[in-house]
Amino acid sequence: MMLEVKNVQKRFDHTEVLRDISLNVQKGDVVAILGPSGSGKTTFLRCLNFLERADGGEMVFDGEHYDLHKATRGEIARVRKKTAFVFQNYNLFLNKTVLQNVTLGLTVSGKMKKQEAREVAVNALERVGMAGHLDRYPAQLSGGQQQRVAIARGLASNPEIIYFDEPTSALDPELIGEVLSVMRKLAEEGMTMLVVTHEMNFARNVSTRVMFMDGGVVVESGAPEQVFNHPQSDRTRQFLKNFTEIE
Repeated sequence: MMLEVKNVQKRFDHTEVLRDISLNVQKGDVVAILGPSGSGKTTFLRCLNFLERADGGEMVFDGEHYDLHKATRGEIARVRKKTAFVFQNYNLFLNKTVLQNVTLGLTVSGKMKKQEAREVAVNALERVGMAGHLDRYPAQLSGGQQQRVAIARGLASNPEIIYFDEPTSALDPELIGEVLSVMRKLAEEGMTMLVVTHEMNFARNVSTRVMFMDGGVVVESGAPEQVFNHPQSDRTRQFLKNFTEIE
């Protein structure tokens, strides 16, 4: 088991956002996390990478045990060294070029020499189809291109898992396909990914597992074929029916 998460809990003031969320992830899994807005999907993902501090829960990652509430700075650093996080809104440095956005973490956090960092960055940008834009700034790119640079930045750190938080939600419809195409390619290459998404076709056709959340709990989890074609919960059926009607 690459990642085992047990009983994750999170409150904001008196609101319980996550209630005992558990998940097991094998190497190469692509887990699509579905659910309505406010169901706790993004908070769960952020807790796994310590962008939010959980109020309870534990995680075994790559054979090491972590208390999600009490993890030390050193433990958090070890987790983040093995993971990458792709945000909704790209989180690129607007005053730095495409190449600089990808190399910065390698040279500052990774202590990599500049020439080596450049080689790693160019390779990562090639994987997402952005090697021809090294000297451009984010403002000169489309949203889809910016998100592909953000994915390249994550790939450059050679992570064991990539967390995607609704990576297409800020994009115009015509740009969504180019980002999903990159993610599909990564899945085919065996990259382990946890993806919070509203892209039902991606969840159905690319993911190896679907987890449906609502009200801070996991309502249903299983293979895409089972969840989409034979949902066990009325709430899951209602949610998927709404998306079918929209499509």
